[in-house]
Amino acid sequence: MRIARLNHAPELFFSLQGEGIHAGAPAIFLRLAGCNLHCSWCDSKHSWGASIDLPTREVVTRLMTFPAKRVIITGGEPLIQTDELEELLLMLPQDYAIEVETNGTFLPSPKLLARVNQWNVSPKLPHAGNAPESLQQFVLDAFAALPNSWFKFVITGEQDWSHIARLGLPQEKILLMPCAADRSSYRRLLPIVADICLAHGVRLSPRLHIELWDTRLGV
Repeated sequence: MRIARLNHAPELFFSLQGEGIHAGAPAIFLRLAGCNLHCSWCDSKHSWGASIDLPTREVVTRLMTFPAKRVIITGGEPLIQTDELEELLLMLPQDYAIEVETNGTFLPSPKLLARVNQWNVSPKLPHAGNAPESLQQFVLDAFAALPNSWFKFVITGEQDWSHIARLGLPQEKILLMPCAADRSSYRRLLPIVADICLAHGVRLSPRLHIELWDTRLGV
């Protein structure tokens, strides 16, 4: 597997889930390398470049050294490495809960659908600076039909809601969170995003890793 390189080591660490419906839960994070999008505000741009190749068996061994049984597979875009991901999840014990973070541009394979416990889909709105085709409606519709999917949107303000509404996703699956890379920006935007959530009847997602560790990576 191609793992993102951080401080000359593969980015695989134990922390708290910072976002989504399991925010605050202890979890193991595995950041895979490579992404098909290049968001202007991405907080893990290092995952686009240099990587470390590890045998799948070694990755499994490392994951199982941590005191948790929830694994967050993120990136980059994990579904670029679907074959390797299928192999990894086949080797992990069945009592491990698996969350996959994806940008919603690739359909998951049947093997991944059968094993992944939760899909955290984060479609990128125009302010991310990607091409319009980065929003793949048929892929988002497929995820929306799953019982274990959620949609996390990074937003800058009320103007972003019209783009979200056009996607026609189930309202109960939508979470909004501030577009912020540091603690001060996060604290400034959080009450604004909370008001937007109240106005449209959707859920607010925290970004606990920013509140707790500011701009640090690998936590």
